[in-house]
Amino acid sequence: MKLISVPLPSRTQATQNDRGHPQTRLFWRCGRIALGFLLATLAAAPIAHARAPYGWLPAETASVASATLAARVAPPPGFERVSAPVDSFAAWLRGLPMRPEGAPVLTYTGARKWRQDVHAAVVDIDIGKRDLQQCADAIMRLRAEWLFSQNRDKEIAFNDTDGKRRRFSATKRSDHPGLRKYMDLVFAYAGTYSLERELKAVAPDSIAIGDVFIKGGFPGHAVLVADMVENKATGEKRFLLLQSYMPAQDMHILKNPNSVDGTPWYTTPIGNELVTPEWTFPRTALKRWP
Repeated sequence: MKLISVPLPSRTQATQNDRGHPQTRLFWRCGRIALGFLLATLAAAPIAHARAPYGWLPAETASVASATLAARVAPPPGFERVSAPVDSFAAWLRGLPMRPEGAPVLTYTGARKWRQDVHAAVVDIDIGKRDLQQCADAIMRLRAEWLFSQNRDKEIAFNDTDGKRRRFSATKRSDHPGLRKYMDLVFAYAGTYSLERELKAVAPDSIAIGDVFIKGGFPGHAVLVADMVENKATGEKRFLLLQSYMPAQDMHILKNPNSVDGTPWYTTPIGNELVTPEWTFPRTALKRWP
């Protein structure tokens, strides 16, 4: 709230000019009342408290330095990461905490995923105890976690398969456990079918961090563009992909099955198809958050 400075005559000036005139005394009395009301209003105004950037991390480990996505997956030789504004979704994704190098991908039961040959790194984030946080669910989870970290609770909303808008701001709890409970509800009623209809088509040549390759259906699949790099000399751009899958499992950075240099970075321009270890998308499957 912006305070507007209004010059007021001093009590000395008022006494000298008006010699205690009743209107002057009324003026000062009203001024004191208005000031008191203003201060009370400011004191009662809600304050946007700072939140941890990755709210799912336990409090005792949140301050402990851990490897991030950007630190774990280096750019290919000759490439550097594209710029990303501070507090943007892109910058937040680069800071995702990662499990130790060589960590396996586990399912929601705690068992190892049957394929351990598709991931380059594993994100340090909970799965949940139910078979809910699958492909599109993981993408919605990350988007919601970023918005939550920015105190943008009113923007956390997703459609279910029937088109009903489910808003986090309409729930009873506004803390992180409340967000996690809300996301389980979203996972139960939303998926690739609904998310594909929420996102907007984007030309593959305009690919950006945070975009989603998605095929809605039962089943369908979705992967997230988690980072991008560029070769300044040639103008070529490459990108990383992040996914969960079925059954619900650890989010992980995908390997590129067609990589010629052994890195997980996917090349551009994108051809007619994008081939990932567990799904092939048409180039027209690229979408963006509205």
